[in-house]
Amino acid sequence: MLQHLSISNYAIIDELEIDFSRSMNIITGETGAGKSIIIGALNLILGERADTSALVNKEKKCVIEGTFNAEGKKLVNNFLIENDLDEQPQLVIRREIAASGKSRAFINDTPVNLTQLHSLSELLVDLHRQFDTLSLNDSSFQVNVIDALADTQQALSAYRSVYAKWKQSLKSLSDLKQQQQQFEKESDYNRFQFEELAALALKENELEDIEAELKILSNAEGIKSTLNRVYGELSESEQPIAQQLKSLVQLLSSYGSYHKDLPAITERLHSAQIELSDVASDLERLNNNISYDAEKIDELNERMSAGYRLQKKHGVQSTNELLEIQQQLEGKLQAVLNIDDRVAGLEEQVSALEKEVLATGEKISVSRKKQIPAFEKQVNQMLAQVGMPNAAIKVSLSPQAPTDTGIDKIEFLFDANKSKQFKPVSKVASGGELSRLMLCIKSLVAEKMDMPTLIFDEIDTGISGEAAKQVGIIMKQLAANRQVICITHQPQIAGKADAHFFVYKELKAEKVKTNIRQLNKEERITTIAQMLGGEKPTAAALENAREMVQH
Repeated sequence: MLQHLSISNYAIIDELEIDFSRSMNIITGETGAGKSIIIGALNLILGERADTSALVNKEKKCVIEGTFNAEGKKLVNNFLIENDLDEQPQLVIRREIAASGKSRAFINDTPVNLTQLHSLSELLVDLHRQFDTLSLNDSSFQVNVIDALADTQQALSAYRSVYAKWKQSLKSLSDLKQQQQQFEKESDYNRFQFEELAALALKENELEDIEAELKILSNAEGIKSTLNRVYGELSESEQPIAQQLKSLVQLLSSYGSYHKDLPAITERLHSAQIELSDVASDLERLNNNISYDAEKIDELNERMSAGYRLQKKHGVQSTNELLEIQQQLEGKLQAVLNIDDRVAGLEEQVSALEKEVLATGEKISVSRKKQIPAFEKQVNQMLAQVGMPNAAIKVSLSPQAPTDTGIDKIEFLFDANKSKQFKPVSKVASGGELSRLMLCIKSLVAEKMDMPTLIFDEIDTGISGEAAKQVGIIMKQLAANRQVICITHQPQIAGKADAHFFVYKELKAEKVKTNIRQLNKEERITTIAQMLGGEKPTAAALENAREMVQH
């Protein structure tokens, strides 16, 4: 509910304050007095873009501030939480526009952007003007109207839950099939690379070991010659070193009892003799195991060349890196085999969820179909009330692919002249007809939908008499449980006010300014009488106005 509106330095408004009633608020005034300027200012705190041409006084900024009571509004509370704003039942929305054109917006003194401001305003205010009936042509609004009357909220909640799962499964299936296609494209090449590596059948560190072995085989003759020479000097020459050490050990041993240090030295020399004998044995073994084998050298060179070629191809430096690539390729090939099973499993899941979506959607569709005849009848009766006896609405419900609103395509069709040629409302209804049609629809769903403050800006243009009276009655009914603010030229509507505000121009410092004041009962009677009979109303007009106010 809009409790208070403050406007400073906007167009021909210098300073203006309005405290609104929680029910039926009527704003009247002569043409050009500034009623629409007030709505224009209100639009600024509802998120519309600023126009610096509206700032007459360039020496100070324009400030529009609205105070709203949003207690019990779950959607508003959710918005505040999602946008990290303080959760408060009272919201102060402020818009400031500098002469430079820079605009700032605040919610409870916290800066916000226009997108946030616009999103919040849609939860607080429903601004309804003549020619401004875009929501009536919006398919989601039309669906929401029928759903509100059919009371499908619980069923829709269950439907949307399974619908979301179905859509997610469809996306997962699509992603998996794309992956499958990519795997299949790469499969032949991956298989060729894997088989090339598998055919070589490398073992861990094999290429490094081959390289070491080739060094030995390629230098076998020199190595054997050196081994033979060293072995010979140690064990088989005319005076083998090992044998000489043995003789020296024996020689020292015979004098060991004559000097305390000789036994230790003798032992050390004996150990050296044993070690050299072992070295000679190892040299002999190595020599016996080394032989020049040209055929093996060729074989190893060929294998190492094949391994190096694959290393270069894959951009790696070791045998183990090649084995890791081989393992990765094997995994990819296995994934190709597994992905077909995964696709089949996911297709079954998608199919099952789709059946559930359609079954749940069908239940909602049945509820909607039951509600449509009553809705059409009620709207058509109300259209006759508001001066459109030849007009009729028809709701078209046809099947469509599942969406988040169900499996139905709902479209409001309109016939203004009993032609029985129903067409979409936007194509056949005039601005005034659309406005009154929207009023009828909103009055029907107001109890079912959590509608915000309803603001009607001169939607009564082109009607008078009984039709205007009926529009006033409908608005009054709407105002029983929610706030209604209506700018009107019709006395029949003005008479329904709980709070009647009068917009007027006055001369301040030789400048024309717009101001507003709330009328008391007698002022209301006079104003409505003037709306009925001109500047100097007759006694009959005054009596008529008094009756309108009292009833």
